[in-house]
Amino acid sequence: MVAINEVASGLRFPEGPLAMPDGSVMVVEIARQTITRIAKDGTKSYVATPGGGPNGLAYGPDHALYVTNNGGFVFFEDENGIRVAGQAKDYSGGRIERVDLADGSVTVLTTATGSGFDLRGPNDLVIDRSGAIWFTDLGKRRSRDLDYGGVYWLSPDRRTVREIAHPVLTANGIGLSPDESTLYVADTEGARLWAFDITGPGEIARHGWPSPHGGRLLYSAGGGYHRYDSLAVEANGNICVATLIKGGITVVSPAGELVEFVPMPDHYTTNICFGGPDLRTAYVTLSQTGRLVETRWPRPGLALNFLNR
Repeated sequence: MVAINEVASGLRFPEGPLAMPDGSVMVVEIARQTITRIAKDGTKSYVATPGGGPNGLAYGPDHALYVTNNGGFVFFEDENGIRVAGQAKDYSGGRIERVDLADGSVTVLTTATGSGFDLRGPNDLVIDRSGAIWFTDLGKRRSRDLDYGGVYWLSPDRRTVREIAHPVLTANGIGLSPDESTLYVADTEGARLWAFDITGPGEIARHGWPSPHGGRLLYSAGGGYHRYDSLAVEANGNICVATLIKGGITVVSPAGELVEFVPMPDHYTTNICFGGPDLRTAYVTLSQTGRLVETRWPRPGLALNFLNR
């Protein structure tokens, strides 16, 4: 186990960490339905209350936060902590939202997929250099059935949504290569990491059969029970995927080779981001036990557009 420092505890299923320039870290608390700022000393303040299920965070060119909202989960709690148990009874629909940091106001940007269907459970997002948003929809799971997930693109002017890939069984984490020529998507069930070759704004090269959606399989975990959650990219192009059940961060090279596995003390290790002056402070959300922790990472993370540069 690597040396970790607890930044904050008592969080209600934290996800979507975003290291801010002032040293604070933004997270969503999915079970509390809030966006929460955690100061350097661990104190918490609420930035906004979108309701539903705020799931992923990104910082935009207009200095606002962008949120993937899954519409709400039902949670199960026991002596081990908290975990997701399906679609909420008061599920409010999937959407992409904008949060004004000045006053905490929340604006719904879209509920559409661009293919005639509504979003079901938007999960994670990344903003490219143009300001466009690439995001995943995990779908929703109920007691007897589930919706397929997918990958989508929202134009810089926020007027156009395009469906990039469908079906993706459970599309979760998403990130861009340093040159923004490749889009990476983590598929939760089966612990698969997919790569999509970007050919233009909201466009990919589609690989044929046996690809189920046009992506190419970059890496698949084996040997044990793994599920993939959100991801972040290192400056050298490695993809760091939060790994559920096994509990830790799986690091995969752009060539599809396992670099290392970094264990964490929580079966629901859900996300990672990079901060600090050299982008070598890794912030990791441990959702089952409701904690945000930090650790010194062996390599710098990739600077995020509009935030770290």
